[in-house]
Amino acid sequence: MIRYSETPEAIRALVQEDRVHRDVYLSEELFRLERERLFARSWSYVGHESQVPKPGDYFTTEIAGQPLILVRQADGGVKVLMNRCAHKGARLVCQTHGNTGKFFRCPYHAWSYKTDGTPIAIPLKTGYEGTRMKECETGAGLVAPAMAAYRGFVFVRLSAQGPDFAPHFGDVLAVLDNLADRSPQGELQVAGGCFRSVMRCNWKMYLENVNDSVHPVSTHESVSATAKSVHEAMGEGEPPSMALEQLLPFGSTYEFFARTGARVYAGGHSILGTNASIHSAYGMPADYEQAMEQAYGAQRTQEILGFTPQNAILFPTLALKGSPQTLRVLKPLAADRTLVEIWSLAPKGAPREFLERTMTYNRLTFSPMSVVAHDDIHIFEGVQASLPAQGNEWVSLHREYRADEREHAVLDVSGSNEVLMRNQFRAWAALMAEGS
Repeated sequence: MIRYSETPEAIRALVQEDRVHRDVYLSEELFRLERERLFARSWSYVGHESQVPKPGDYFTTEIAGQPLILVRQADGGVKVLMNRCAHKGARLVCQTHGNTGKFFRCPYHAWSYKTDGTPIAIPLKTGYEGTRMKECETGAGLVAPAMAAYRGFVFVRLSAQGPDFAPHFGDVLAVLDNLADRSPQGELQVAGGCFRSVMRCNWKMYLENVNDSVHPVSTHESVSATAKSVHEAMGEGEPPSMALEQLLPFGSTYEFFARTGARVYAGGHSILGTNASIHSAYGMPADYEQAMEQAYGAQRTQEILGFTPQNAILFPTLALKGSPQTLRVLKPLAADRTLVEIWSLAPKGAPREFLERTMTYNRLTFSPMSVVAHDDIHIFEGVQASLPAQGNEWVSLHREYRADEREHAVLDVSGSNEVLMRNQFRAWAALMAEGS
């Protein structure tokens, strides 16, 4: 039996040029290694600065089994800390969000820390005199992993090893610029709550699907057919509702999706819909365009609003839409369990209609009971159950493969090219085999 933790060559062999071995989805050992290597060494999205607006405000989350606190500092900055008391390991805060005031106080033994993690109070302090407590990790206070904030989006790297933030993401950070610049004020805020879905499938299946423009024609055929029949039953000349405006494009053809275009970047990052997308036809209120032109000028406004990618991936676990402004965060739980969080982003200074459009789209396509997500989840869970079938241990990624595609740091392709998925797995293999 192969022990992947001991053989980097075996990990690399799972990812061939145009296909991947099913163990990348099924192996519990590989999932454990993903936590240790992939998620620890890369940069993961934690939250948005707008979720902690006032000093002492905090937001808690978990990445690869690590409990984290995003907290606003007294000086206006933000910091990410491990949600673990340095004393006995108790959770400092158990709520998803709240305000801790000027310090954290552990509920177990009342050890207290500044919001930057510095220890400030210990009961029975004299009992530690003459001990090694101050010289070890306990005396240092709360652990703070490497953190980076960009246009309000906050990321962490859990390991001391790994690339710096800017080189890790490179030019794909322009996606975050585009999102923030859709606000005449250049700022976003998280609004409208969060949908959470747990799926019985490997996280990489979901991530692949984000880049798969071929499946809507068949997987979502019933959705587009129903939307079409409702539209046809409406009175002549009556404009479609916001829901129909969002669902009808799911009936687009293979040719349309191919023309939308795509771009891959080193490190597994990608943009699907560089030329157009199923979101390109959304209308813009005239007063909003005027506010944008006052802020950015006419040419820059057209550049911002003309870029409506269907999906952009900041590998490994963040997926974004430009319009509607939707943020999806993947939280792998096990080899066959994935939590997906869906958040709405609101551009400051933009009409309320924008947030309504995003929340409507999220309900229609991503909520656990949505007609679109139901199709996808049914497929994902079926794939997870069927992959162990005998006779074929490989998953095909052959579509539009080119022998020279690795030679390009940035590559523009058709919207139906599976290089977007091949690129993900090449980044996955590099991080997984490194240092093993």
